[in-house]
Amino acid sequence: MNVGVVGLGYVGLPLAVHFAENGDDVVAIDLDSTKVQRLNAADSYIEDIPSARLAAVKGKITASTRYAELARCEAIIIAVPTPLTPNREPDLGALLGSAAALRDYLQRGQLIVLESTTYPGTTRERLVPTLEESGMKAGTDFNVAFSPERIDPGRTDFTTKTTPKVVGGLTEACGDRAVALYERICDTVVPVSTPEVAELTKLLENVFRTVNIAMVNELSMLTERMNIDIWEVIDAASTKPYGFMRFEPGPGMGGHCLPVDPFYLSWRAREYDMSTRFIELAGEINAMMPYHCVHRIESALNAVSKSPNGAKVTILGVSYKPGVGDTRESPALKIIELLQAKGVEVAYHDEFVPALTKYNVTDQPFETAIDSADAIVIVTAHPNVDFEAVATANVPVVDFRGIMRGVTTPTLA
Repeated sequence: MNVGVVGLGYVGLPLAVHFAENGDDVVAIDLDSTKVQRLNAADSYIEDIPSARLAAVKGKITASTRYAELARCEAIIIAVPTPLTPNREPDLGALLGSAAALRDYLQRGQLIVLESTTYPGTTRERLVPTLEESGMKAGTDFNVAFSPERIDPGRTDFTTKTTPKVVGGLTEACGDRAVALYERICDTVVPVSTPEVAELTKLLENVFRTVNIAMVNELSMLTERMNIDIWEVIDAASTKPYGFMRFEPGPGMGGHCLPVDPFYLSWRAREYDMSTRFIELAGEINAMMPYHCVHRIESALNAVSKSPNGAKVTILGVSYKPGVGDTRESPALKIIELLQAKGVEVAYHDEFVPALTKYNVTDQPFETAIDSADAIVIVTAHPNVDFEAVATANVPVVDFRGIMRGVTTPTLA
């Protein structure tokens, strides 16, 4: 089977590899010529896909910047970014641009599947009309479906193959074709009745997490004032075998989904004259967390008679989650920005992130970063970090991940 994948990021590249490993011929399209060159050279730029896996399917994947290459594909998956505008509104520019480019090469009988996270109605109201400008009709001349991506970078227990795949077709026939497509690479495919159901499924998954993370973040701020260990509370509550799901506080949310997806739904809700206050409040609380973190860092410095202006603060971990180098929407970036605005000299250690060019800082060796600090801040708890050494540093340690619990040290802030 010939399969096309548009967008070669954290979603598109793994999809292309899985289809190639299944024996399918893949046309991989991206406007970033550097990505195209690296993919054709079997040089991976995604942590979840080692270069060895690309080398093993070399010849099965043809990467290009030219949409014309998609004309020979039986199925085409669109997996381009759908970020927010500065005003927190959906930015469908990349999606609609891809649809318009694909329209010019659309062939009768092709299956088009959208995977980019978006609000309910996007597939039917935005993607389909653009494709139908080709003169062909969706559901009759070509098939359309939506299947939300469920990628969790760095995770090995649930992968593209083992994570159930939700699929919603524009028509029953569209859905059947999309199910057959994903059954080639996924163990379980879950068909739903419409693209809108599939679109909202992804948003529900992430809104659920966002709201619960906001709740426990707010509770963590309260327990600080009450001098109660929030981590002990969570551990105790987690012993209940039903009716409770563990969520942990932190410095904020990062990644390509959680900080963005709820705003897609709240924006769409306003078109139906409804305010999703619960969802929006959760977003506000999580967005506020880096400011709360900076306040705690200032308090820790003040406790040892250090002014933030001119102080040296080391951040441990700047990616948005442990074990990966992905810094998209990482709360560490906002914390660094706020600290630098206060005159703090920021250093960081993160073996997965060599440099943060925008902030003019580079990864420091662990010992150097620890020894030169007036305060140490744990933002992301990467594996293989010597937290025992952190505990012995004679400076305040501000821990936003509960890593240092149980460590007896007078400098723990």
